[in-house]
Amino acid sequence: MPKDHAPMTEILTLANARLILPEGDITGRISFRGGEIVELAHGSAVPAGAVDCEGDIVAPGLVELHTDNLERHIRPRPSAHWPHKPAIVAHDAELAGCGITTVFDAIRVGSIEGKGGIGWSRYARDLADELLAMRASGALKISHHIHLRAEICSHSLIEELAQFGPEDRIGILSLMDHTPGQRQFADLGQYATYMKGKHGLSEEVFQEHVRTRKALGEVVRAPHEAAAVEAAQRLGAVLASHDDTEVDHVIRSAGHGIALAEFPTTREAARACRDHGIAVMMGAPNLVRGGSHSGNVSAMDLAREDLLDIVSSDYVPAALLYAAVLLGEIWGDLPRALATVTRAPAHAAGLMDRGSLAEGMRADVIRFRLVEGVPVLRGVWSAGARVA
Repeated sequence: MPKDHAPMTEILTLANARLILPEGDITGRISFRGGEIVELAHGSAVPAGAVDCEGDIVAPGLVELHTDNLERHIRPRPSAHWPHKPAIVAHDAELAGCGITTVFDAIRVGSIEGKGGIGWSRYARDLADELLAMRASGALKISHHIHLRAEICSHSLIEELAQFGPEDRIGILSLMDHTPGQRQFADLGQYATYMKGKHGLSEEVFQEHVRTRKALGEVVRAPHEAAAVEAAQRLGAVLASHDDTEVDHVIRSAGHGIALAEFPTTREAARACRDHGIAVMMGAPNLVRGGSHSGNVSAMDLAREDLLDIVSSDYVPAALLYAAVLLGEIWGDLPRALATVTRAPAHAAGLMDRGSLAEGMRADVIRFRLVEGVPVLRGVWSAGARVA
């Protein structure tokens, strides 16, 4: 058995590494046993039996709060549905291979009775059951939690939310409003490009879709938002906003007690979040690409203006670590940048046992080196077990 695959009852030591600690980085070594970090030490010495990391970076495992990746695996094409259990296993392995050791899998609640192939069917309860069963069986490599994406503009939100209880341990519930002309889709031209490209809609079908969705939003927005806020309290979930665009959106979020804003679309909304003590989360693909694919505010610009707290991989799991490295270049501070994908998201989700390299913390650890500015993973451990 290789030294870096030590049994959970034995101590594994990664030595001669650049350790990313809460207070900065040092050259040193880290030891863990039984899923817990048991020792940190300074120096480049490599004790007998330790793994020589040759100066590689050793950091906490990445914490992902909002990813659509599981949905991509269960529906790899708009008309193709994949069996859920093998999709969950494939999704889990992909995230582990990207250095993500804790994930809040985004599952939509709220269906649309649409026409022309653009309706959304119900799937949340069944998928959650399968995910929870796979987690309980020990089949998964990393730590999975559930993030319910409450689609406000939908037909079945209240009924679907009622299917979940505190026993499901829902970690996050976010308020989504994808009504055409609202928030992320405030620009109907951008929305037309997105919908026509994804679903192949004719102009006539698209216009009918916009009309019916707007009409539905006018009827259900207020009662559905109130029901989702109440559900988060009942479930014990962290409540998040999504795609805040205007200052009024942020003020309403603050009134609900929201402390996490996913992907605000404008500088004004991001600044308002900072004023109200709401953490700002932006997408790693936005950072990597240098801008939003939807024409919204650049995450890079928010980072330069000190308005960025947390990064999410969103729809590209491999972007999370790379985005943190890019942030490290922008800020000139890699430990601060890595905190946006480790400690900050862990704390935002109420997980205080991970996200930092410190004695007594959960042994979620990654080892990587930079090759021409690109992070190349050389090891991933989840609760002390090597998973990639």
